[in-house]
Amino acid sequence: MPNRIISNIIAGQTVVSAGKDATVRSACSLMAQKRIGALLVVDSNRIVGIFTERDALNKVLAGNLDPDKTTLAQVMVANPQTIGADKPLGYALQYMVDGGFRHVPVVDQNGAPVGMVSARDALGQDMVQLERDLKFREHLEENIA
Repeated sequence: MPNRIISNIIAGQTVVSAGKDATVRSACSLMAQKRIGALLVVDSNRIVGIFTERDALNKVLAGNLDPDKTTLAQVMVANPQTIGADKPLGYALQYMVDGGFRHVPVVDQNGAPVGMVSARDALGQDMVQLERDLKFREHLEENIA
């Protein structure tokens, strides 16, 4: 599993990003719409930061900041560690363990963003099947009630 190549994992993935001047509320709305836990903050096709659910919780909500006035530049993790799409997933997982984070932006050979790999990707098909099973269970419970 850790030997899977990142380019295969992110194949078909769309880069979800926002500019550094976007508000936290707009970023959170985008993340909710796309059902993702992190988005890239991009300027001139270069990654300048990453904004995650943890940032929203720990910096914005716990920090009592106004999500309509706070920009991503104020709360993002600037200059995050990135990884090339040609590397094995194990490299990204090691970055996550060492750095204490759950997402690693993926870049091409020119440094342009091409996707994001997450700790969740390590679970692969097992996680996909579990999510399907949970949705099916929820559907059954809703129809029984």
